[in-house]
Amino acid sequence: MEVLQKDNEEKGVFYIALEGKLLAEMTYVWAGKDRIIIDHTEVNDLLRGKGAGKQMVSKAVDFAREKGISIIPLCPFAKSVFDKMPEFSDVL
Repeated sequence: MEVLQKDNEEKGVFYIALEGKLLAEMTYVWAGKDRIIIDHTEVNDLLRGKGAGKQMVSKAVDFAREKGISIIPLCPFAKSVFDKMPEFSDVL
């Protein structure tokens, strides 16, 4: 599963698509120039239990580290992943 990203400098999305069909997405909005707020995560039933949501959070963490920004996980799912993954705490 490849996690892709779209970003227009106001908001963005990490997503997984297969054969042109969106199967999972995690949306975020920019809060200033140095922070994103993850506000929603949705995973299609086809990918439930396969780690798709965690992969998207991991991709967001990689993005934050590359850009030198922080993440505010308002989405309950994203927050639960951050709570379970202390190695991601450097971007909070």
